[in-house]
Amino acid sequence: MTQNAIELTGLTKTYTARGNQAATHALKGVDLAVPAGSIFGLLGPNGAGKSTMINIMAGLVLKTSGNVRIWGFDQDVNPRQSRAAIGVMPQELNLDPFFSPRASLEVQAGLYGVPKSQRRTDEILDLVGLTDKADAYSRSLSGGMRRRLLLGKALVHTPQVLVLDEPTAGVDIELRQMLWRNVRRLNDQGMTIILTTHYLEEAQEMCDEIAIINHGQVVVRDTTTALLGRLDAKTLVVTPETPPTGPLPSIPNVEVTTRADGRLDFAYRRSLTSPAEILDAVRNASIVLRDVATEEPDLEDVFLSLTSSAG
Repeated sequence: MTQNAIELTGLTKTYTARGNQAATHALKGVDLAVPAGSIFGLLGPNGAGKSTMINIMAGLVLKTSGNVRIWGFDQDVNPRQSRAAIGVMPQELNLDPFFSPRASLEVQAGLYGVPKSQRRTDEILDLVGLTDKADAYSRSLSGGMRRRLLLGKALVHTPQVLVLDEPTAGVDIELRQMLWRNVRRLNDQGMTIILTTHYLEEAQEMCDEIAIINHGQVVVRDTTTALLGRLDAKTLVVTPETPPTGPLPSIPNVEVTTRADGRLDFAYRRSLTSPAEILDAVRNASIVLRDVATEEPDLEDVFLSLTSSAG
């Protein structure tokens, strides 16, 4: 087992000029390492370079320069082993409408050179919840079932790395929960998962580490916990026993607002003010506390902060 499932060094991709369009620099010297066995989030706005990076890793797009190693295999030196180590669940529904799920998995396994004795077609159909549709035409499947089949196709050659490109875009809650159960199960078995998503709450819940890419460059890469800790802002939410009759506390560097339900929001910066200072001011204002809670910034706040500042 290698320490890093993915290693990208100085990765660039330039799409040449066509007609009146100038050359596009999709990736600009990306350096990125994805630890083996992790669930790793790759986030960024549309056009940031995420899909280009994934397609290069999968061997579908040729890089302009740089080095790509998948599960320890240099893509230039061992292209077949490199491609065999990664499976990609694409965003687009690229299925043959005349193939059944069973046939689709069998053909995909054959393309990867998996011997018939080693194919796991029935196991994968069960994993993605398509056993009862195994012999139906793909064109008769619902959109959610087609996404399940895409996941199954990405797993036929038992890759060490699984890339999920916007896997839950436009799917219902039940399918989303099923997908995440399967992802966690695969990760528990040792598979490295790379996730791109626009649902930032998913990345916050699922990912051990996250890299944010913008304008073809990695803006930041850190653990999810550390990223959430980058924002200094925090809110102390105070529920008073009775509505305050006097003026609200005035505290330096703290913004105080009242919610419609009567709770008081004290927005502050951790580097300037402590919660103890706020609570002391509340008690000095003769406000009797019923409850106190804190609200942390979420990943969307971090994402917007980093991508706007990098723009």
